[in-house]
Amino acid sequence: MSIFLKPNYGKNKLTPRQILSDPILFLAFGFGSGLAKKAPGTMGTLAAIPVYWLFAQTNTLIYSFLTVLVSVVGIWICGEAAEKLNEHDFGGIVWDEIAGYLITMWLVPFTWQTIIAGFILFRFFDILKPWPIKWLDQHVSGGFGIMIDDVLAGVFAGALLLLAVNHGWLG
Repeated sequence: MSIFLKPNYGKNKLTPRQILSDPILFLAFGFGSGLAKKAPGTMGTLAAIPVYWLFAQTNTLIYSFLTVLVSVVGIWICGEAAEKLNEHDFGGIVWDEIAGYLITMWLVPFTWQTIIAGFILFRFFDILKPWPIKWLDQHVSGGFGIMIDDVLAGVFAGALLLLAVNHGWLG
């Protein structure tokens, strides 16, 4: 029994092959990471690390543009994926985790310490969903609803991470 693949996904019971062959679903499922049977959000956040690595090779202006682009386009990607799955905010849709992690890492230096701390902080806020994240998660629908809680979790995590870096708590 594999820990990675379920036989089908969403109310429309799409197969992994259908998800991986559809460009929108492939992106929404975080390049396939959202197909994980256990902890797809965590797997989606792990998939965000190479994206972050690529973006971090640029300057702050380009990183900012790309992160905003990922977030704004994510509203459409996640909305379309939810329609194709016939299920709002299906757990395998992890594009929002990718955007949230990129937001977490926005203004901090590229080090292995910030990568790990950012991962932990983002997952903390994404899983526990303190107010107002939980309220938004429960009351906002569509692609924007799928994205907004992770965007805000990224803002909270990024603020704490930046505070830690600025106080010298991370190398």
